[in-house]
Amino acid sequence: MNKLVYSTDPDWQPESQASDNDNGGFPDDGTLRLRRETKGRKGAGVVCIYGVPNPQIGSLAKQLKKQLGTGGAVKKGVIEIQGDRVSQITELLIKAGYKAKQVGG
Repeated sequence: MNKLVYSTDPDWQPESQASDNDNGGFPDDGTLRLRRETKGRKGAGVVCIYGVPNPQIGSLAKQLKKQLGTGGAVKKGVIEIQGDRVSQITELLIKAGYKAKQVGG
């Protein structure tokens, strides 16, 4: 797969880089997808939540961190919650009225 880096066409515009909302390759169907990830975190596991609508990301992350008593962050439109708590987070999201499911291993 080749990516165009330079063009002599004066009307050529580079494709926009990563957007604010990275869905991790998942379809945008209203379902929140939870995946446990350790890559790039020195073995420490986090639960990444994909598919959260942009206006609700900050408030949902804050609510989950408070209810679970753990840390976390929002990076590129993805909520990251520290620890291996996929089942607890899924239950909390379903109680809050979201459609959520676990993906991956």
